[in-house]
Amino acid sequence: MRKSYLAAAMTSLALLTGCNNQDSTMNNPFFEEWTAHHGAIPFDRIKTEHYKPALLRGIEEEEREIDAIANNPEAPTFQNTIEALEYTGALLNKVEGVFYNLMECDGTDEMLALAEEMQPILSKHSLDISLNEKLFQRVQTVWEQFKANDFAGLTTAQQRMLKAHYEGYLKAGATLQGEARERWRAVCSELDSLRLSYGQNVQKATGEWSYQLNAETDLDGLPDFYTESLKANGYKVTLLAPSYRPFMQYSARRDLREMLYRAYNSRCTSGQYDNTDNIRRIVTLRQEQADLLGFQTFADMRLTNTMAKTPESVNNLLNQLLDAYKKPAMADVAAVAARAKADGITDFQPWDFSYYSEKLKTEKYNFNDALIKPYFSLERVKKGVFGLATNLYGVTFRKIDVPVYNPDVECFEVIDRDSTLLGLLYTDFFPRETKRPGAWMTEFRGQHINPDGTEQRPIIQIVMSFSKPIGQPTDSTYTPSLLTYDEARTFLHEFGHSLHGLLTKCTYPSQSGTNVAHDFVELPSQFNENFIDEKEFLDTFAADWQTGEPIPQDLIDRLHKAQTYNSAYACLRQLSFGMLDMKFHTLGALANGSIQMADVERKPTDKYPQLGNIEQFEKEAMAPTKLMNTVDGTMMCTSFTHIFSGGYAAGYYGYKWAEVLDADAFAVFKREGLSNAETAARFRHLLESGDTIDPAELYKQFKGDNPSIEALMRRDGIVK
Repeated sequence: MRKSYLAAAMTSLALLTGCNNQDSTMNNPFFEEWTAHHGAIPFDRIKTEHYKPALLRGIEEEEREIDAIANNPEAPTFQNTIEALEYTGALLNKVEGVFYNLMECDGTDEMLALAEEMQPILSKHSLDISLNEKLFQRVQTVWEQFKANDFAGLTTAQQRMLKAHYEGYLKAGATLQGEARERWRAVCSELDSLRLSYGQNVQKATGEWSYQLNAETDLDGLPDFYTESLKANGYKVTLLAPSYRPFMQYSARRDLREMLYRAYNSRCTSGQYDNTDNIRRIVTLRQEQADLLGFQTFADMRLTNTMAKTPESVNNLLNQLLDAYKKPAMADVAAVAARAKADGITDFQPWDFSYYSEKLKTEKYNFNDALIKPYFSLERVKKGVFGLATNLYGVTFRKIDVPVYNPDVECFEVIDRDSTLLGLLYTDFFPRETKRPGAWMTEFRGQHINPDGTEQRPIIQIVMSFSKPIGQPTDSTYTPSLLTYDEARTFLHEFGHSLHGLLTKCTYPSQSGTNVAHDFVELPSQFNENFIDEKEFLDTFAADWQTGEPIPQDLIDRLHKAQTYNSAYACLRQLSFGMLDMKFHTLGALANGSIQMADVERKPTDKYPQLGNIEQFEKEAMAPTKLMNTVDGTMMCTSFTHIFSGGYAAGYYGYKWAEVLDADAFAVFKREGLSNAETAARFRHLLESGDTIDPAELYKQFKGDNPSIEALMRRDGIVK
């Protein structure tokens, strides 16, 4: 719940010194309505000094709005309380939607410093609203009135929104009193600070590491497409995905693979960007939140509004998949280790897996990234991905010339089949030092119907880290950005999220787009990935970037044969992350009794000695999924941004939960036809509905039945 209050702004007025100048206030773009190009963001006019005064004014405005709702002399109603809350904080949302998204993908040192400065102000702002007793009393009154009358007079969407607001306030500490209330405030504020610190540590540690390769001795085994990329970067290898991953796949230099593996997997384990203490404090404070609200564990608290509902349901799924996939995964790793042994590697290590896995796949299926990349130029893949939305949903994309925050970024108008605007889509495909690693979708603003009946259409962003083109198109040595098979799949994944955000047709902001249960939100994205293996889709774009020759049928056949290669290993890897997440967020099951106020100054390891050695904690949590040797001094959790600085705490299992759904849903398309208009219309309804319908019911409306795990196991080759 991101809400705010005036007291935070009053506290921070003294901080205006240094940015309270004419340009940051009188000419601040955030204080204007953006009407050009369907509300495109004027990035060319936004400067770093504009953010702070705009954030502070946003706090002030929202405080007045909240104060008006809380002190309304009229009796609480759905309209003057619940609906009114939906529309508070418009300016603050506008500023945060730009600032925090840019901090992730183009964050300068000045922006990172400003985020640290504003964090306690915004945290207090949010807490002052969630702990506003008058406001909660009005929400509670509306809830009790409608609950007593079986919610008569409310639509299904309004019932869900009322429930979400009421339970959201309960889980935000609204009923706490006295010392517990003040402790809650302190815990939430500290958590906000720790999450920010954790994420910035990962971003800096990843971006700052590099190794200078010797072009004469260090390139053995590397394919031409990668060595050209290295040459363009001065033969510097980094931990960013387009550099790190192909090096681990192709480099014949085992010593260098080991060096990179250790560097990548020891990020933030010690030194300047050490995250181990951040982890201890974050998970301990999250458990304290659960204790204060009467939940056994943070996972119990977190899962109440999900499809899974309980940690037991999550663990049941993870263990069910573990039982089905463990033996095939062991066979996957054994086959790769045997291939390494044929080359004389008798002490098979994790830094050998990608290299020999690639070799074995090439030998077994005559299929690898070097073969497919010429057919996967970014521009062609973009054409195919956009065309998929046109084929399924009648949606088209038209590039427009608007200001962007980086020269690599493009913006597209998204037009529906009836020529109406669906929204804007910004694409940011290439890595840079100011950008955190990974791929994601987010929104600069979401969709909703305004109180005056007009509609705000969304502005969506997808961010990835593909290799940049080499040279200029007019150069004889020019090479475009060529994607690997996995990168093309990632594009489809994030594009699936963007369709969820663009196609949405909801009334209220909190229900639109991807504002759904976190174990449902990955369904649209993972569903989209399935098309990368289909000839019908590949034929729409996959062609040699130089000759225009379509991808050969023989290569597609080999792709299909390789489709299930190491799928069991990949499943165990995801299960290991899910189990680690659940272990960190079920600390309450490890301690005796709930936290007492006298405990608050104790170190995390006093109450939870298991956290004393984070490396050992991780090993034990991942032990059921262990397939290879663990390497001393390396950890995954110190750079696990999904759960420690993102929104997936006690929720990483959602990828596997949604994978069951996506395989099941795609099986419906396979059965009824990949381009079947009626099937696509049913799935579009799922994308449009946001959180207005219970996700289990929404899925059942699409399929006509409940999901089954069988389709996933069949797709992965576990069952025939």
